[in-house]
Amino acid sequence: MINVGIIGIGFIGSVHYHAWQKVRGAKVTAICETDPKRRSGDWRDIKGNFGPPGQKMDLSKVAQHATVGELLADQSVDLVDICLPNALHTPVTMQALQAGKHVLCEKPIATNLKDADKMVRAAERSGQQLMIAQVLPFFPEYHYAHRVIAEGKFGRMLGGHFKRVISDPTWIPDFYDPGTTGGPMLDLHVHDAHFIRLLCGMPSQVRSVGTMRGEVAERFSTQFIFEGNDAMVTALCGVIDQQGRPFTHAFEIYLEGATLQFDDGVPLTVFDAKGKSRQPKLPSGDPVDVFARELGDAAKAIRDDRPSKLLAGQLARDALLLCERETKAIKTGRAVKL
Repeated sequence: MINVGIIGIGFIGSVHYHAWQKVRGAKVTAICETDPKRRSGDWRDIKGNFGPPGQKMDLSKVAQHATVGELLADQSVDLVDICLPNALHTPVTMQALQAGKHVLCEKPIATNLKDADKMVRAAERSGQQLMIAQVLPFFPEYHYAHRVIAEGKFGRMLGGHFKRVISDPTWIPDFYDPGTTGGPMLDLHVHDAHFIRLLCGMPSQVRSVGTMRGEVAERFSTQFIFEGNDAMVTALCGVIDQQGRPFTHAFEIYLEGATLQFDDGVPLTVFDAKGKSRQPKLPSGDPVDVFARELGDAAKAIRDDRPSKLLAGQLARDALLLCERETKAIKTGRAVKL
């Protein structure tokens, strides 16, 4: 049994807690939370755009810690699940690795590349696993796309377009602070940057156009250029000022023998070279089930002593590098090499 300690019981932390209940061979044995009410199990004030509503939880069998140090001193905890604000990912990950714990940290890996590199190196030195919870490859539509491309079922990838748009999240006070949340680039687009890196490898350069709000990108479109590969890959991301505009994520991926098309509210459709279309049967898309698959992959990596290919710290670090270079391209108006 893998014993898990969750640090940070906010929206994502509560979703992780519920998802861990569905993972065989793992259980949450400890939490760390500064708010005494949440620490005791009163989660009724936790709200989000998916997952179970806030409720009172029975934590009688879960150790409740007020500080990170207390949880890290718990010798029974094997894996630390960090669900803290972005700016705290690096210092808490470093502490956990030094304490001899495996780490699963929410995305993005860090708010800047220097810190991300520090985390990856620390994990290598410690011999512990560093996994970043980039959940997108575990959503059924994206998982299907990754699988058929990796298997070559429809031939090589010719190109793809990815989209991720939301209304301006005015409920997040520090959303546009580069050192905390990082704006749409780190909160939203890092998902698609990670998935593009996973599917296509590392681009040689990026070309981005868009608008800035302070030091962070607000709305932007990027073309990813690959050395020796003519695949045409683009991504669109950002916020729209009209409140009520629903969150959307979507993709259209072009393969030699088929096109994969997905948009929120419309099932994934495969259009083949024979003029036929079909909607493949997919596993549950319920967000808690999706997170359970992600957490299950992390547990398996520890159990098998074999790093996860989807949650690798280096892969998440590369996604952050892409985001930083895209921001530079927007600011300079020029293509930027990686």
